Amino acid sequence: MKRIAWAVAGVFLLGFAVFEAVQHGGWTIGALLLGLIGPDLTFLVGIGAEPVERGVLPRRVVPFYNAAHYWAGPAVLLVVFSFVTNPAAFTLGLAWLAHIAVDRVFGYGLRTADGRQRATA
Repeated sequence: MKRIAWAVAGVFLLGFAVFEAVQHGGWTIGALLLGLIGPDLTFLVGIGAEPVERGVLPRRVVPFYNAAHYWAGPAVLLVVFSFVTNPAAFTLGLAWLAHIAVDRVFGYGLRTADGRQRATA
């Protein structure tokens, strides 16, 4: 049931983000792309780290990955930039939250300190 809710949210957020990018153009297009791929750029922190087993992140990546994949960051962006006119920042928040939602749909959530997937409730 949670995955269905995340899927609905992801489709809505992605559609809204694309709508905003098309409506405003310019920097909002870059913000859309950054929001969609930016959270996964945290994997770059692990370059050169000791190899770990498949599906497990290196320990030094975990705090960055979890920070980029926690819903509060983009939610704050959305709230703040709902009142301050900045379409690019608002679009970034939408796309970032859409990225998180899509990750949850496919079973990717936050990680434990040792880099493994956290158990979902």
